[in-house]
Amino acid sequence: MDKLSTFAFSTLLYGIALAMKLTAWRHPAFRERLKEQNLVAQIRVKAGPGRYYVVANGKVSSRGGIHPNPDVVVTVKSARLGFQIFTHPDDQLGRINAAKSFSMTLDGEQDKAIWFMFTLESMLQAGWRYGVDASHGETRYVNMANGGPLFVYVKDGKIVRMTPIEFDDHDPQPWTIKAKGKEFTPPRKTSLAPHGQTVKSTIYSPDRILYPMKRVDFDPNGERNPQNRGVSGYERIAWDEALDIVARKPSTAMVQ
Repeated sequence: MDKLSTFAFSTLLYGIALAMKLTAWRHPAFRERLKEQNLVAQIRVKAGPGRYYVVANGKVSSRGGIHPNPDVVVTVKSARLGFQIFTHPDDQLGRINAAKSFSMTLDGEQDKAIWFMFTLESMLQAGWRYGVDASHGETRYVNMANGGPLFVYVKDGKIVRMTPIEFDDHDPQPWTIKAKGKEFTPPRKTSLAPHGQTVKSTIYSPDRILYPMKRVDFDPNGERNPQNRGVSGYERIAWDEALDIVARKPSTAMVQ
């Protein structure tokens, strides 16, 4: 094993513990996040060193070595790969390729495993402020709707309006194609599908669906009565029941 890579990776793992503590001290939101889970998370090389992190009641401690019974285990094939992954946390493609080739694995209870990985990533975002002051008490955000990208203007926690994105001098210049003595340049505005312009109405509509609903004559364990789709009424069900139905019958529950 490359001794330099091993040393660098071990140092990085130690630094992660310090970074979690420092971020919690500086940012209340991250401090509150650490209170969400109590767990032991291990990061290690498959056949080499590692360090584990104990998150308990919002406090973080760590120790070098291999924990006998961690809740979450992040394993990398080599110290070199581990150093690359954890020093480039925004390299989603790199992590995906490592996972596809089993060069990086994540084991443990799903909720705890996902929480730990997102907690590491959220350290980089702690303290970030989003949006642009649009005057008159409004803040402008960028959002991707299923009809296209949008500017979203918010005031006092409420959406005021949504518009197609218009680029200004701070944005990169568009491409220009010269052909047959003419120049073709795209407009400095994004395109938006008609249904994308209704997102604000969908969000605030009094008829929007707020809770899981099930057709009254649909029995996921018996008769489904598909002939009554669009005819029968619906009844409200609990979230746990809805999730159980989807988990058992993912290919059919979504269309009932």
